[in-house]
Parts: sequence; C-alpha cells; structure tokens
Amino acid sequence: MLALGGLAFAVIADEATEGETHVFDRAILLALRVPGDPDNPVGPPWFELAVSDITSLGGYMVLTLIVASVAIYLLVAGKWRNAVVVAGAAISGSLLSQMLKAGFARPRPDLVPQLAEVHSMSFPSGHAMVSAVIYLTLGALLARFHQRRRHKALVMIYAVLITMLVGASRIYLGVHWPTDVLAGWCLGAAWAALWWLIAWRLLRE
Repeated sequence: MLALGGLAFAVIADEATEGETHVFDRAILLALRVPGDPDNPVGPPWFELAVSDITSLGGYMVLTLIVASVAIYLLVAGKWRNAVVVAGAAISGSLLSQMLKAGFARPRPDLVPQLAEVHSMSFPSGHAMVSAVIYLTLGALLARFHQRRRHKALVMIYAVLITMLVGASRIYLGVHWPTDVLAGWCLGAAWAALWWLIAWRLLRE
C-alpha cells in the first residue's frame, strides 16, 4: 500500500501539473450540477445539507478533537506507544498536506460555485488526505484488539467508507477537483501504511 499509494500520487500529480486531467476534472464537476444551472448541485436540498455534515468529519477541528481524545484515552490506559502512533500520524500527515499544497499551489475550482468556505490551495485535498491518514490509522489500531478476521475487516471497511465519503463530499461541494481528492486518498493511504509499519515496530518491542 505504501509503494502503490506513493506511486499513484506521483502519477496523478504529474498529470495534474501538466493539465492532462482537466477534461476529466471538468466532466465530473459538471456532472454533479444541474444541467444548465451550475449553481445548483444535483439532488434534493436535504442531500446538500447531509453532504455538508459529512465533509465536517474531515475538518481539522473535528479531526483534532478525535485524535486528542483518542491519544488522551490511550495515555490514561497506559498504551503510550499507541498514543504516539495516533498523534504522530495525524500531525505529520497534516504538515505534509500543507507543504504539498504550498508546493503545488493549484487554484481551487472556479468552474462551479463553491458550497463550502475554503482558504487554502487545492492539491492535494487536505480533507481527503488527512482523513485517510487518521481514520485508516485508527482503524488499524482498533482492528488489533479483535481476534476474528470478520471483525477486523468490518472495522477497516468503516474506516475506508468514512474516508471515501469525506473525499467525495469535497467534490460534490465544488471545493476540489476530483484529482485533488484522488491524490489525497492515495497519499493518505500510503502515509497511513507507513505509520502501520512504525506501529508494528513499536508495539512488538
């Protein structure tokens, strides 16, 4: 996952930088708006509100509260190595996301009105990347406490599902190009895999 995620991110980044993904990005964004009325996303009004709620699961404040709560619980429970993994993955993933945004400096989509407030560059999607890092890392740690494979699989399915929903919500709201989200997912998964390796090393000592 580490190798494949990193490679996929590099390919997407190269194509996006050269403008090769513009047709794909444009087609997806327009497909999510009412034909002839780009101000209105497809679907009923309640769906837009639901998507706005989902996207908040990848917001920095929500993720910070989740990570802080989990880390404090693990410390109180005497599992300081687990706490280090959770906090390390979250902080390093967030910093990497911000550095990449500044480096690529890709503007936000202007093809359709943005339905959420944003203040940073577009590539890669911070919501998609950091959500992948945090939810997949938490999922992997939680799965360790289950013995049955189906329970482990269920935990990871939920982690992946939340990550996918958060990323997809950014496209629906028009604040990211689809390739921003794809790149965020790929690099976030790779970064989570890196921290899985670190956790494996720390927790076996």
